[in-house]
Amino acid sequence: MKDYFTEILIVIAYSGRTQAAIILGMIGFLIISLVGDYYLTNFELSGTMSAFTDVIKEKLLRRYDKAAWGVLLGFWWMAFKFYHKDKRKFWNSF
Repeated sequence: MKDYFTEILIVIAYSGRTQAAIILGMIGFLIISLVGDYYLTNFELSGTMSAFTDVIKEKLLRRYDKAAWGVLLGFWWMAFKFYHKDKRKFWNSF
């Protein structure tokens, strides 16, 4: 188990693409979550639609949340693919 964990860390340390994908996924998740929250903090409807403000706000927050998770999982999937490509390339060079 210790050797497997060491192998993962070595490949990630030498793979700039994997590192970039992991970092971009986390940054994208945070940015989309914060932007969604920022845009919806002062969201209010007026007139007869004011009763639906909370319902619409929750639906929009859920969509921002799904988009943020989609970005995170998409970038992590890409990092997983890059990891396997770089692992083969790295260990075949020896």
